[in-house]
Amino acid sequence: MDKISILIADDEPAFRGGLRALLKSADALDLCGDAATGHDAVRLAADLQPDIILMDIKMPGLNGIEATRRILATSPHIGILMLTMFEDDDSVFAAMRAGARGYLLKGALKAEILRAIQTVSSGGVVFGAAIAQRMMRYFTTLKPIEPAELFPELTEREREILNLVAQGYNNAEIAQRLVLSDKTVRNHISNIFSKLQVADRAQAIVRAREAGLGSERHRTLQ
Repeated sequence: MDKISILIADDEPAFRGGLRALLKSADALDLCGDAATGHDAVRLAADLQPDIILMDIKMPGLNGIEATRRILATSPHIGILMLTMFEDDDSVFAAMRAGARGYLLKGALKAEILRAIQTVSSGGVVFGAAIAQRMMRYFTTLKPIEPAELFPELTEREREILNLVAQGYNNAEIAQRLVLSDKTVRNHISNIFSKLQVADRAQAIVRAREAGLGSERHRTLQ
């Protein structure tokens, strides 16, 4: 089997040295180069076309997230594994949006880094334990998105009348169902036309039905 080619992108010489030693200890891995800046990472990725890049976030000139974005724009097959000190939500999600396939903290065990490389090389996605917990907390605290109120410019009574109009009721029938006078219904409908900027009943019905009114589930009175 071909070895997995690895490019290191990190501005700390000592950390790069440690990664080089780790990669050389694994028979299935091949270190093809290392970069100390984001710009160097972009250039070397284009020249060397590695299978995997171990990418730091904070680097001189061009940060790792922007470098990731640029690399994947021209070489989308490269698997980028973020290996960084930053564990805040902004950094994690920015890296994922840029296209990174994994996110580990620099304190990860050597065995964890090697497993992550294998997983990303196989097409998987990897998060370190601490990052996975942060993501779980983030998603479990998200509030459900409330559906937007239909025609917020209308009053509750006007929406009720528009719903009946969309169901095909005439003014007299609406007045009877809502126990209103014919004049009151006419005034409400005039206000509805004005607020929705429609010329007549037919246009109002079209707007209402496009928004989902007029169907059985929107009937408030039987």
